[in-house]
Amino acid sequence: MGAKGFFTDTTVCIGCKACEVACKEWNQLPDDGLFFTGMSYDNTAGLGASTWRHVAFIERPVAPAAPQETNGGFSWLMMSDVCKHCRRAGCLEACPTGAIVRTEFDSVYVQPDICNGCGYCISGCPFGVIDRREDDGRAWKCTLCYDRLQEGMTPACAKACPTESIVFGELDELKVKAQARVEELHDLGMPEAYLYGVDAENQPGTEGLNAFFLLVDEPEVYNLPPDPVVPTKKAAESWRSVALAAAGLALTAVGAVASSTIDLRR
Repeated sequence: MGAKGFFTDTTVCIGCKACEVACKEWNQLPDDGLFFTGMSYDNTAGLGASTWRHVAFIERPVAPAAPQETNGGFSWLMMSDVCKHCRRAGCLEACPTGAIVRTEFDSVYVQPDICNGCGYCISGCPFGVIDRREDDGRAWKCTLCYDRLQEGMTPACAKACPTESIVFGELDELKVKAQARVEELHDLGMPEAYLYGVDAENQPGTEGLNAFFLLVDEPEVYNLPPDPVVPTKKAAESWRSVALAAAGLALTAVGAVASSTIDLRR
């Protein structure tokens, strides 16, 4: 069975939030986004334990159309964000109980009956996706609609998307489709279009994402890290640094003792 995932084309997202609603309805998630956030039309603010799909509304300045104009106004970028189901998942590697597993669809799944709410997975995620729910303390995130996949169904968010901004399928097929879309946009005069997280080459810190995106601006504009790295990937480097520091301290101590001995002999 091949790996499955999402290709999200932000250029055709209209911000309708159908994906958010479908996700909440299918997964019976608690309500949120009912309070004023101060973030324009973005009522849910970000991904969390109760928001597994988040539609971001991003305002960005537009350059003046003519030299004599002083104000260019603003334009909108919209993106439906989700758990990336990383090829190398920081949450999975950090989990001490085995609650987080990789499924037969190559998705990353949190088993709620095993999660003890320790929170190690939260610090292990370079995207800030996973979080604990206040009412029970356990960690929650997108499951890629694991229950639907087992029945041969499409995840609820992709099924509900009216513009096919969210495309679900076999990962290899999605990559081909995504690259063709980038080339199409380049031909249409959008050279800034590119793929974020499609493979290990352009996402070396996570070895690629099973939920990747087509963007037309820097990752930071979409609140995505430019170079996400799973913390455990740097563990060996950290231990080497500790070993070198310890060796340095040991040499310093030996030197100090030797110096003191010489002084005493004098």
